[in-house]
Amino acid sequence: MTRKRKTLTAEDRILWGRVARTVTPLDRSDSLPEEAEEVSEPAASPPARPKRAALPAPELQKPRRPAAPPSAIDTRTHGRIAKGRIQIDGRIDLHGLTQAAAHSLLLSFLHRAHAQGLRHVLVITGKGSSPSSEGILRRAVPAWFATAPFRGLVSGHSSASRRHGGEGAFYVKLRRKPGEGV
Repeated sequence: MTRKRKTLTAEDRILWGRVARTVTPLDRSDSLPEEAEEVSEPAASPPARPKRAALPAPELQKPRRPAAPPSAIDTRTHGRIAKGRIQIDGRIDLHGLTQAAAHSLLLSFLHRAHAQGLRHVLVITGKGSSPSSEGILRRAVPAWFATAPFRGLVSGHSSASRRHGGEGAFYVKLRRKPGEGV
Protein backbone atom coordinates (compact mmCIF):
# COMPACT_ATOMS: atom_id res chain seq x y z
CA MET A 1 0.00 0.00 0.00
CA THR A 2 1.45 3.33 -1.06
CA ARG A 3 0.73 6.51 0.78
CA LYS A 4 0.44 9.82 -1.00
CA ARG A 5 2.60 12.52 0.44
CA LYS A 6 0.65 15.54 1.66
CA THR A 7 1.98 18.86 0.45
CA LEU A 8 2.07 21.73 2.91
CA THR A 9 0.11 24.88 2.28
CA ALA A 10 1.82 28.25 2.47
CA GLU A 11 0.22 28.81 5.88
CA ASP A 12 1.60 25.47 7.13
CA ARG A 13 5.09 26.30 5.81
CA ILE A 14 5.07 29.69 7.56
CA LEU A 15 3.91 28.11 10.81
CA TRP A 16 6.51 25.34 10.55
CA GLY A 17 9.25 27.92 9.92
CA ARG A 18 8.27 29.81 13.08
CA VAL A 19 8.28 26.61 15.14
CA ALA A 20 11.58 25.37 13.67
CA ARG A 21 13.36 28.61 14.63
CA THR A 22 12.47 28.10 18.31
CA VAL A 23 13.86 24.56 18.56
CA THR A 24 17.30 23.77 20.00
CA PRO A 25 18.95 20.47 19.09
CA LEU A 26 19.22 17.73 21.71
CA ASP A 27 22.57 16.81 23.23
CA ARG A 28 23.34 13.49 21.55
CA SER A 29 26.65 12.79 23.33
CA ASP A 30 25.16 10.27 25.78
CA SER A 31 23.51 8.12 23.11
CA LEU A 32 26.33 6.63 21.06
CA PRO A 33 25.78 4.15 18.25
CA GLU A 34 26.11 0.46 19.23
CA GLU A 35 29.44 -0.03 17.41
CA ALA A 36 31.01 2.87 19.29
CA GLU A 37 29.92 1.47 22.68
CA GLU A 38 32.34 -1.45 22.41
CA VAL A 39 35.52 0.39 23.39
CA SER A 40 38.56 -1.63 24.50
CA GLU A 41 39.90 1.07 26.83
CA PRO A 42 37.88 1.91 29.94
CA ALA A 43 36.84 5.51 30.16
CA ALA A 44 38.20 7.47 33.10
CA SER A 45 35.02 9.43 33.72
CA PRO A 46 31.92 10.22 31.73
CA PRO A 47 32.16 13.43 29.70
CA ALA A 48 30.69 16.46 31.40
CA ARG A 49 27.38 17.60 29.95
CA PRO A 50 27.34 21.16 28.69
CA LYS A 51 25.31 23.51 30.84
CA ARG A 52 22.22 24.94 29.24
CA ALA A 53 21.58 28.63 29.40
CA ALA A 54 19.03 29.51 32.05
CA LEU A 55 15.76 30.92 30.82
CA PRO A 56 15.09 34.52 31.80
CA ALA A 57 12.81 34.99 34.77
CA PRO A 58 9.15 35.31 33.76
CA GLU A 59 8.88 38.81 35.19
CA LEU A 60 11.65 39.99 32.85
CA GLN A 61 9.91 38.75 29.71
CA LYS A 62 7.60 41.17 27.97
CA PRO A 63 4.15 39.65 27.60
CA ARG A 64 3.05 39.57 23.98
CA ARG A 65 -0.40 40.82 23.30
CA PRO A 66 -2.17 39.03 20.49
CA ALA A 67 -3.01 41.30 17.59
CA ALA A 68 -6.55 42.63 17.64
CA PRO A 69 -8.83 41.46 14.84
CA PRO A 70 -8.94 43.90 11.94
CA SER A 71 -11.73 46.47 11.93
CA ALA A 72 -13.21 48.64 9.23
CA ILE A 73 -11.04 51.42 7.87
CA ASP A 74 -12.28 54.75 9.26
CA THR A 75 -14.42 56.82 6.90
CA ARG A 76 -11.89 59.65 6.64
CA THR A 77 -9.10 57.31 5.52
CA HIS A 78 -11.50 55.45 3.20
CA GLY A 79 -12.50 58.72 1.56
CA ARG A 80 -8.90 59.84 1.15
CA ILE A 81 -7.96 56.53 -0.51
CA ALA A 82 -11.03 56.66 -2.76
CA LYS A 83 -10.19 60.22 -3.90
CA GLY A 84 -6.56 59.36 -4.50
CA ARG A 85 -5.18 61.52 -1.67
CA ILE A 86 -3.69 58.44 -0.05
CA GLN A 87 -1.75 56.35 -2.52
CA ILE A 88 -2.46 52.64 -2.90
CA ASP A 89 0.96 51.08 -2.40
CA GLY A 90 0.22 47.68 -3.93
CA ARG A 91 -2.52 45.59 -5.46
CA ILE A 92 -3.32 41.94 -6.00
CA ASP A 93 -5.95 40.40 -8.27
CA LEU A 94 -7.41 37.08 -7.12
CA HIS A 95 -9.80 36.61 -10.09
CA GLY A 96 -10.13 33.02 -11.25
CA LEU A 97 -8.25 31.43 -8.35
CA THR A 98 -9.50 28.68 -6.07
CA GLN A 99 -9.95 29.50 -2.40
CA ALA A 100 -6.81 27.58 -1.42
CA ALA A 101 -4.67 29.24 -4.09
CA ALA A 102 -6.12 32.68 -3.33
CA HIS A 103 -5.54 32.24 0.42
CA SER A 104 -1.86 31.33 0.08
CA LEU A 105 -1.23 33.98 -2.59
CA LEU A 106 -2.93 36.69 -0.53
CA LEU A 107 -1.05 35.72 2.63
CA SER A 108 2.34 35.77 0.89
CA PHE A 109 1.48 39.09 -0.81
CA LEU A 110 0.53 40.68 2.51
CA HIS A 111 3.70 39.34 4.18
CA ARG A 112 5.85 40.88 1.44
CA ALA A 113 3.92 44.18 1.54
CA HIS A 114 4.21 44.36 5.33
CA ALA A 115 7.94 43.58 5.19
CA GLN A 116 8.41 46.42 2.67
CA GLY A 117 6.59 48.82 4.98
CA LEU A 118 3.57 49.35 2.70
CA ARG A 119 0.46 50.69 4.44
CA HIS A 120 -2.49 50.58 1.98
CA VAL A 121 -3.09 47.85 -0.59
CA LEU A 122 -5.97 46.91 -2.87
CA VAL A 123 -7.22 43.32 -2.94
CA ILE A 124 -9.37 42.56 -5.98
CA THR A 125 -11.65 39.55 -5.49
CA GLY A 126 -14.27 40.09 -8.17
CA LYS A 127 -18.01 40.20 -7.60
CA GLY A 128 -18.71 36.60 -8.52
CA SER A 129 -20.14 35.07 -11.69
CA SER A 130 -23.67 34.45 -10.45
CA PRO A 131 -25.92 37.54 -10.53
CA SER A 132 -27.95 36.38 -7.53
CA SER A 133 -25.10 35.80 -5.05
CA GLU A 134 -21.79 37.29 -3.98
CA GLY A 135 -18.59 35.66 -5.14
CA ILE A 136 -16.91 33.03 -3.01
CA LEU A 137 -13.71 35.03 -2.61
CA ARG A 138 -15.71 38.21 -1.95
CA ARG A 139 -17.23 36.50 1.11
CA ALA A 140 -14.12 34.56 2.17
CA VAL A 141 -11.47 37.30 2.18
CA PRO A 142 -12.94 39.37 5.07
CA ALA A 143 -13.26 36.16 7.11
CA TRP A 144 -9.60 35.34 6.40
CA PHE A 145 -8.54 38.73 7.76
CA ALA A 146 -9.93 37.72 11.16
CA THR A 147 -7.79 34.54 11.32
CA ALA A 148 -4.45 34.30 13.09
CA PRO A 149 -2.12 34.40 10.04
CA PHE A 150 -3.66 37.65 8.81
CA ARG A 151 -4.34 39.38 12.16
CA GLY A 152 -0.72 40.34 12.65
CA LEU A 153 -0.62 41.98 9.22
CA VAL A 154 -4.02 43.63 8.65
CA SER A 155 -5.27 46.46 10.85
CA GLY A 156 -8.41 47.24 8.83
CA HIS A 157 -10.28 46.68 5.59
CA SER A 158 -13.33 48.00 3.76
CA SER A 159 -15.00 47.74 0.38
CA ALA A 160 -13.29 49.77 -2.31
CA SER A 161 -14.83 52.78 -4.02
CA ARG A 162 -16.33 52.40 -7.46
CA ARG A 163 -13.22 53.70 -9.22
CA HIS A 164 -11.10 50.93 -7.61
CA GLY A 165 -13.50 48.03 -8.21
CA GLY A 166 -16.43 48.76 -5.92
CA GLU A 167 -17.91 45.70 -4.26
CA GLY A 168 -15.41 43.44 -6.03
CA ALA A 169 -12.39 44.86 -4.20
CA PHE A 170 -11.17 45.78 -0.73
CA TYR A 171 -8.94 48.48 0.64
CA VAL A 172 -6.61 46.86 3.18
CA LYS A 173 -4.67 48.86 5.75
CA LEU A 174 -1.58 47.02 6.97
CA ARG A 175 -0.20 47.24 10.49
CA ARG A 176 2.99 49.17 11.09
CA LYS A 177 6.18 47.17 11.44
CA PRO A 178 7.40 46.90 15.05
CA GLY A 179 9.60 49.85 15.94
CA GLU A 180 8.24 51.97 13.10
CA GLY A 181 7.26 55.52 14.04
CA VAL A 182 3.85 57.12 13.73
